[in-house]
Parts: sequence; structure tokens; C-alpha cells
Amino acid sequence: MSYLGIDIGGTEVKGILCDASGTVHAGTRRPTNIQSGKEGIISVTREVILTLSEGGARVEAIGIGTAGRINAKTGDVVYATDNLPGWMGINIPAELKMSAPVFVDNDANAALLGEHWLGAAKGRDSAVMLTLGTGVGGANLVNGAIVQGATWNGGEWGHVILVPGGHLCNCGNRGCMEQYLSGAALTRMARETVSPAISHGRDIWPLYASSDPDAVKAVDTYLQRLSIVIYNIHTGINPACIVIGGGVIESKDAFWEALQQKISAFGVSVPVVPALLGNRAGCFGAARMAINGRAAAPFL
Repeated sequence: MSYLGIDIGGTEVKGILCDASGTVHAGTRRPTNIQSGKEGIISVTREVILTLSEGGARVEAIGIGTAGRINAKTGDVVYATDNLPGWMGINIPAELKMSAPVFVDNDANAALLGEHWLGAAKGRDSAVMLTLGTGVGGANLVNGAIVQGATWNGGEWGHVILVPGGHLCNCGNRGCMEQYLSGAALTRMARETVSPAISHGRDIWPLYASSDPDAVKAVDTYLQRLSIVIYNIHTGINPACIVIGGGVIESKDAFWEALQQKISAFGVSVPVVPALLGNRAGCFGAARMAINGRAAAPFL
């Protein structure tokens, strides 16, 4: 039997076709096309689903992880920022009009579910995940289950206030973690403090490695803030492990040792580990949602 795992992000829509053991038989990705709003995002998602289904395999169910606050029982987007314009208020299964059952959850919840199934949190009964990408996502897992929250808001670490009165976030608040720890925030910091010519946050790492003083100062600030967040998670939830994922983690070789030193200085006693499934963690978690058949009665 085959299952689809789809990850809808602000930059790309990614998908895999896999079996119940997690063996991947096909994969694809497309730019999210947020310029065309909701219709563009739905169109690209449908294209990814149909591309993965082209081989003729019978798809038993489709799992979707997406940015935003999601009612996992109905597939409604309860809240979304402009990272996915026009997304708030829609019902994703109804918009997609697929014949197979569709299960939907927040993308960070899906990523942690994937890491718990096949990755860095495998075998742990509790875990917290931070995804540092276009935005900052988060998810909490307790007793092997994702903590959704009473209003589907559990694990929204990206919109916890980190710097009171700080940068305006697209959620309407100021100083959210997302404005300081996302890939976009790292890019902004690098441009402001190192060079306006920097085109992407990853460009700061070679400068950091060469001991450029401005780059060292910027990265030190970034890692110190991340360490504070990790310490607060460790103290507030005390999970069996904390998993760091998202696009930023692809550059972990440049900063992981320095991060561990800062974490150690705070006395964090639980393992802090990089995600093992890379940027497909959300796809694997979404596929696992499809395999689990999360809802009591699938919605179409």
C-alpha cells in the first residue's frame, strides 16, 4: 500500500510517495507560488500529489503538513500568517478535492512526527522540535502523541515572545522568536551587521569560519538567543530530547559545536540533537499521519 506525505511551506511544496515502512518510492518538489495566493498554493499542491501518483500506485491516504494553526479533526486552517497568503479560514481537503482520504496538521507537528517515526526522536516517549526555516515552527510530543492544544495552538514556539517590544512579526505581535531565529531573520541580521550584499543567511557561515568580527558577533547573538529558547524548553517541559530542524540546520557543521557550548553553560541536561530527516521530515510525518488515519472518520 502507498501513502503520500506532503509538506506545504512558504518556499516549496514537497512530497513523497512511500509505503507503511517509510520506504520512499518517489519524491518531488515545486515552488509554492505564493504570488498567486490560495489558488496558486492549492494548484501547486495538487500538481505535486498528481505527479507522485503518476506511477499507477494505489494511494491509500494523503497526509499534509502545512504552515499555520490547523484543526487536525477537520482540516481547517484556523490561523495563518502572510507567509501563505489567503490560507487562513480555508478547508484544505475540500479545496484539494482528492479521492483518497486527506489528513492535515501543522507542518512542525508533522516534522516532529516524522522524526519520532524514523529520525532523531525515534524511541523517545517525549520530545520538542524547533524548525528554523522561512519562519520558526515548533511541536511538542508527550507520551508518544503530538500535543495539539485546546485551540490547536500547542507548540507554536515561533510566536513566543523572545525580545519584548522587538521586531514586528507578521502575526501582529512584536519580538516573536520567528523574527530572531528564522532563516529570514538570520539573513536580515547578516545584512544589517555584516554586509548589505549578503543574499542569504547561509552566506554568513564562511565569514564566521574565517573569524570575521562582524560575522562572529552576529552569529554569537543568534546562538545565544537560540540557547535561551532551548533552556526555557528544557526547564518548562523537560522532554527526553530537543530536536532542531529546518533549513538552518543544513549549516549545522558551521555552528553546532558553538551552540552546544552555550547550551552547556545554561546547564541543559537533555540531549539537543539535529533532525536526521533533513527537509523531508515534514513529508515523512505527513505520510505517517496518512498511515495512522488520525481522524476517527476521514474527511474528503
